[in-house]
Amino acid sequence: MVGANRKLPYLLLFPALAVMSLVLLVPLGYCFYLSLFRYSLGTGLRDFVGLSNYISLLGDQRFMASVFRTLLFVSVTLTLEIAVGFGLAVMMHSLVRGRGMLRAVVMIPWAVPTVIAAMIWGWMFNDRLGLANRLLGMAGLIPGPLVWLADPALTWTVIVMAEVWKTAPFAALIILAGLQMIPIELYQAAEVDGAGAFQKFRLITLPLLWPTILLALLFRTIDALRVFDLIMVMTGGGPAGSTEVLSLYNYKTLFSHLDFGYGSALSMALFLLVMSFSLLYVRLMARRAV
Repeated sequence: MVGANRKLPYLLLFPALAVMSLVLLVPLGYCFYLSLFRYSLGTGLRDFVGLSNYISLLGDQRFMASVFRTLLFVSVTLTLEIAVGFGLAVMMHSLVRGRGMLRAVVMIPWAVPTVIAAMIWGWMFNDRLGLANRLLGMAGLIPGPLVWLADPALTWTVIVMAEVWKTAPFAALIILAGLQMIPIELYQAAEVDGAGAFQKFRLITLPLLWPTILLALLFRTIDALRVFDLIMVMTGGGPAGSTEVLSLYNYKTLFSHLDFGYGSALSMALFLLVMSFSLLYVRLMARRAV
C-alpha cells in the first residue's frame, strides 16, 4: 500500500511529462539532428558534416555581431523596463483612489499585440508623416525632420522605446505583486525606530522585493533574447543590418536562404543562450531562497 502511494505522484506527473517531451524534446532533438547536415531546401542536397556548422559559427562575423546586438538590446531594455516597472508599481501601490483605473490604463500597452505596437511606433517615427517629427519641430527642438529609421543610432533608440513601452507594464505587475506581499507592520516598526524613506527602501523594500525582481528579470530576459516581431516589423533588420539580432539572422538563414543545416545550428545557439540565462536566474533565486 505504501509503495503504491509512493508511485502515485509519478503516475500523475507522467501525462504532463509525456506532453512536454513531445512538444519540447522531440523538436529540439530534430533541430540538433538537422544542424549536423549541410542541408539546403533550395537544392535538396543533404550532406552529413558533423559539428562543422557549429565550428563555422565561431568564425561567422555576422553571427557574432547579431549576438552582440542581442545582448546589448537585452541589457539596455531590461534596465529601463525594471526601472520604469518599479516606478509604475510603486505608483499603483501607493494610490488610494483610482488604483483600479490606473492598473487598467498601465496594462494597455502590454495587451496590444506586438505587431500592432511595432506598426504604431513605426508610423509615429516616420520621417514624413510621423507624429514625433511634428511635435519636436513645433517645439523647436529639431531644425528639420529626422529620418529615425534610417540612422542606426536613432533606429535603436526607437526600438528600445517601443520595447520598454510594450513590456514595462508586465514588469510593473510582477513587482506590484511583490510589494503587496510585504507586511505594512515592518514599515510601521521602522518609522518608530526613526528610519527615513531611503532607509526603509534599502533595508525593507529592496531585500524583500529582490526575489520578485529576479522573477521579472527571468521572464523579460527570455523574451528579450528571443525578440523578433518588433524588429522585423519596424526595420526588418535594417538599416544595412544594423538592427539584425540573433533571432532575425536565424529566420533569414532558414526561410530566406533556405539553409536548414546552418539555420538549425543558429537555432541551437539561440536555445543555449536562453537556457544559460535561465539557469543563471534560477540559481540566483535558489540562493536567495536558502
